[in-house]
Amino acid sequence: MPWIQLKINTQAEVAEQIGDMLSANGAQAVTFVDAKDTPMYEPKPGEVMLWPDTQVVGLYDAEFDMKRVISQLEKSKILGKNFTHKMDPLEDKDWEREWMENFHPIQFGKRLWICPSWRDVPDPNAVNVMLDPGLAFGTGTHPTTSLCLQWLDGLQLEHKTVVDFGCGSGILGIAALKLGAESVIGIDIDPQALLASMDNAGRNNIADRLTVFLPKDQPQTQADVVLANILAGPLRELRPVITDYCKPGGLIVLSGILANQAEEINLLYAQDFVMQPIAIEGEWARVSGQKKTI
Repeated sequence: MPWIQLKINTQAEVAEQIGDMLSANGAQAVTFVDAKDTPMYEPKPGEVMLWPDTQVVGLYDAEFDMKRVISQLEKSKILGKNFTHKMDPLEDKDWEREWMENFHPIQFGKRLWICPSWRDVPDPNAVNVMLDPGLAFGTGTHPTTSLCLQWLDGLQLEHKTVVDFGCGSGILGIAALKLGAESVIGIDIDPQALLASMDNAGRNNIADRLTVFLPKDQPQTQADVVLANILAGPLRELRPVITDYCKPGGLIVLSGILANQAEEINLLYAQDFVMQPIAIEGEWARVSGQKKTI
């Protein structure tokens, strides 16, 4: 099937935002390309590097209404009216294989690696999570997921129970289990996310310690650790629900939060938790704390 590439040259600091806009406007895939052959050093473990001058490329079905896409993008503050772009037809090829080639093992913290199941693990003695991204969001490359994985890597999770609220691909809950947690409950509004979580859990041989539920079926329970990598809006609206999943003295981590939203979420959850310092990665933030016992 024929495709069209929409190419936009921009600066690294806004490239991911533009990529998100392309995805929101129908792009089947988004990639980032060095626009000026700028040399790059090898990134640190868990770090996603973009070039100082970056070309954001959105892949669209050739039948897609590209005039509508351009019109929508022109409304953004980042791009504005008559922004510079280029559209090229693209030959058909094996995009699944092309997509798979872009995923590499990534290290988070000292012990944890997230590895696509079709690649060899870099360190057989590490804690390796084998993950197939595809059915649901969550590969480890996004800063919100990265921040949560780094936080998990710093915990002692042996004999702990965990709730993964908004589990997506299951990456956080599976990482918790591989790091020693006794059991995880995954909750998501998307049935596809629950399928993806269980599929990835089976690939990691820990499916017997993961149970998943839609919100309407979620059990009344309290866990030692609660993970919620969703968005600021649901974190506000569902604060009582998310808070109730955490035992007194238990730990919580919240992400999917823009850096400029972090202080608000931090103050909101400080009603029930002793909050830790906010962690920032790029434009995204992580909020965490320990539930008060009184």
